Amino acid sequence: MSRIVDLSLTVEDNMPAHKLFQRPIYTVHMSHESARADNLGVPGDAMTFQTNFIGMVDHVGTHVDAYRHVSPTGLAVDEMPLELFMGKALCFDLRHIPDLGEISVADMEAAETKCGVRVEGHIVLLCTGFHKRHYPSLDSVWKNPLLTVEATRWLHARGSRMHGVEGPSTDRPTDNIFAQHRLCRDLGLSHWEWLVNLEELVGKGEFQFYGAPIKFKGGSGSPVRAFAIVSE
Repeated sequence: MSRIVDLSLTVEDNMPAHKLFQRPIYTVHMSHESARADNLGVPGDAMTFQTNFIGMVDHVGTHVDAYRHVSPTGLAVDEMPLELFMGKALCFDLRHIPDLGEISVADMEAAETKCGVRVEGHIVLLCTGFHKRHYPSLDSVWKNPLLTVEATRWLHARGSRMHGVEGPSTDRPTDNIFAQHRLCRDLGLSHWEWLVNLEELVGKGEFQFYGAPIKFKGGSGSPVRAFAIVSE
């Protein structure tokens, strides 16, 4: 038996976004009511439509960063290998990490031990409970923890090329150093941001994760429909 766990935030108008990005516009473009004026279909059986307008940067909601996001010479999201965005994964229980706290190597090692599976090329998702504590308040933009550069090197040393976090960033929002993003740039790593429902993956051991991007030409990132398939 297996179960699908939805890890994606619902995209909606004016939802919270990273401190550097504008909030999205998401509204009705054509409604079933307005479409009646086009007199489509046949007498007695009108054909009406709804379409929605979306205006947003490519790093809103649950999304993945492309290498282009942090490097002018990095691969755009449509150029990155599709297999990067799916595969075997683990979820680390880091719910003891406070707002604006730091995820250290010691935290990662303890979480790996608790998980019961050694990181060997896995996608690693970091459950801090941050989303449930704060979304959709402004605290969800300004209080996420930091994944330290040492912990990022720890992942890289174990062959993990992709990781995922709750909240808008892997870096602390109260500074503009972006140490984790700069290291990802240098090591060729990337990550998903603003994942949700990670609590449902704690204690599940290894599972399959999927978070594929839209194929935006030259995209610096992309919204994704992230989900996991776990054995029950």
